[in-house]
Amino acid sequence: MNHERFNAYRNMWVMVLFDLPTETKKERRIAQQFRKGLQQDGFIMFQFSIYIRFCQSAENATVHTNRVKALLPEKGKVGIFSITDKQFGRMEIFHGVKKAPSQPVPQQLELF
Repeated sequence: MNHERFNAYRNMWVMVLFDLPTETKKERRIAQQFRKGLQQDGFIMFQFSIYIRFCQSAENATVHTNRVKALLPEKGKVGIFSITDKQFGRMEIFHGVKKAPSQPVPQQLELF
């Protein structure tokens, strides 16, 4: 089996989608703390309320999913799911009507 093909199915992307209340100063602070917690765990902004993180395996994706669960605020809606790198690579991304160039898989070094 081709090593690159295997990795495309083994490597995962964790996606966090959220809609948090921001009407009061306290709610805005809580939403910002949630975003900051995602960033500290290596997530990057994909869209304003969608953050993504590349993981080397399903087991590593589970670790980061559990970390997001520990950050969950009391109010709002949060969705968390994982997809393979192969599935993520089939996503079509557009900026306006122009198709955006695909991004290479990030090279990450994780130390435990």
